Amino acid sequence: MQAQDYSMAKWAIGIRLPGSTEKTIEAALDEGEILRSHLMRPTWHFVSSDDIYWLLELSAPQIKVIQTARDKVLQLNENIYRKSNFIIENALQGGEHLSREELALELDTASIPTDYNKISHYLLRAEIDGIICSGNIKNNKNTYTLLEERIPRPKKITREEATSRLVQIYFTSHGPATIQDFIWWSGLSITESKRALERVKSDLLSETIDNQTYWFPNTLSIPEPDKNTVILLPSFDEFIISYRDRTASLPFEEHNKAVSNNGSFRPIIVVNGQVAGLWKRTTQKDNVTLETELFQPVSNTIQNLIEEGVHQYEVFLNKKVELVTVSK
Repeated sequence: MQAQDYSMAKWAIGIRLPGSTEKTIEAALDEGEILRSHLMRPTWHFVSSDDIYWLLELSAPQIKVIQTARDKVLQLNENIYRKSNFIIENALQGGEHLSREELALELDTASIPTDYNKISHYLLRAEIDGIICSGNIKNNKNTYTLLEERIPRPKKITREEATSRLVQIYFTSHGPATIQDFIWWSGLSITESKRALERVKSDLLSETIDNQTYWFPNTLSIPEPDKNTVILLPSFDEFIISYRDRTASLPFEEHNKAVSNNGSFRPIIVVNGQVAGLWKRTTQKDNVTLETELFQPVSNTIQNLIEEGVHQYEVFLNKKVELVTVSK
């Protein structure tokens, strides 16, 4: 699950896990049940500890290729990465959990330059090399710790097994979707993606609409057509970011409202499967102001469901949430 906005990504889990709260998700993160790491395209993702090793091994080659151009600009090479990995690994030995700033100090002390945001590259490389992972929250800051000390290394699987598993996971959790959607989401090559789909397609169902083939699990349930639903989804949510073609849920004429020109995906209000508006929050110590802006006027029934969604978010945060509606 994409997770570059840490706070919003916790809500992405919460909205999909009935009964969960921000504190229960933070506890799972502190215990290492959920990790936050750079994967696939790459960007930050939340990932189950059960899946971290095979996903890192699957993602690492393509991430290194993507990083090559920037590495050249910053004059970073394999020799420097070996040194930075060594320093980072030594600093975290024995169950240490250190912040980005603390690790940058360790690298600076070892005369490894961290200017021009090079620290981000050192940490990314240590992640995809399977050395570090997300650690506990310390002094309200995210930390890193050693992956193998936090999560025992399981039996290794082949790349073919890993790609098959990822395709199965994607279409089971994101279907109906096309192979082009999967290629965008995973960052894998066209050839490797199509081969993986061939291996697992007998476990999926498909429908072809307008010359596009959509794959989905055979357990997919169709919502009742007369039952209204409203969901408040966070920024960068999988509901729209994980598809190359988003027009089924996000009308073309509203796309620029939900997705900015620089690729920022805003928090959205989804009404009956369609993106119908935006929301944003302002957080204070003990309460939150949640501001909604709908693309079109809605019925009283939908407005009541929006208020229910805000209450659900209130319970998740365990904070008072004040709803403010902005008129167009």
